[in-house]
Amino acid sequence: MPIYELEGKGAIVTGGGRNIGRGIAHRLGAEGAAVAVADIDAVAGDAVAAEIQDDGGRAISVPTDVTDRSQVDRMVAQTVAAFGSLDIMVNNSGVLSTSPAIDITEDDWDRHFAVNAKGVLFCSQAAAHRMIDQGGGGRIITIVSTAGVLPSFRDTHVAAYVSSKHAAMGLIKQMSQEIAPHGILMNAVFPGIVDTDMLRAIHRDVAAESGETYEDVRQRVLELIPVGRYQTPDDVANMVAFLASADANYSVGQAFDANGGAFFW
Repeated sequence: MPIYELEGKGAIVTGGGRNIGRGIAHRLGAEGAAVAVADIDAVAGDAVAAEIQDDGGRAISVPTDVTDRSQVDRMVAQTVAAFGSLDIMVNNSGVLSTSPAIDITEDDWDRHFAVNAKGVLFCSQAAAHRMIDQGGGGRIITIVSTAGVLPSFRDTHVAAYVSSKHAAMGLIKQMSQEIAPHGILMNAVFPGIVDTDMLRAIHRDVAAESGETYEDVRQRVLELIPVGRYQTPDDVANMVAFLASADANYSVGQAFDANGGAFFW
């Protein structure tokens, strides 16, 4: 049963084809929103849109590279053409690869910033312009991670990721002030240690470097989470659904923790 009643709202979830994005897309669909699943992987996006439709929701798949402004503009236009409006923009696309800070290549640095920071800018700009034009405000919600304000554990070697997420959080803090007078509320969600393909890749890298087994790394990290379990995409989606709702009508430029107590900032 829907909790937040998002019926009649048009939503976009970038990176919606898997992991956290898939969980968010499904949750918004269950709340009644019509969801555009935007993913660079068209097959993955198609699959999630079909799942939402099979559950009785409204959804389309819009293959999108968030680093390409023309594709982002097309994503918004197709969403509005299908649903009539864009009311909720969820910036979830992200990339992560590991490298010691002293060995990060220029290409790796640029890739992180292209997706994790510039992609947030492009999508937020396109969504804000549309929301201003149609009137009535809207919500822009970005999945940032605690890496937006904190370093990660030193053996994870994710300096490029952390730097790009800090940049995204800076944009959110400033842009949210500028668009709030239009009724557009822009905020961030800070997941913690979410059991995704990305996290499992980090654990494999850490195990290879440390000589531990993959299972030992997993257990060591699990012990850092006070609630005693890895986070799921649904845990993140719960916070996104709240921020998309009328219940979150007075928050601007804030970061909402959903990390099980693993990080404090």
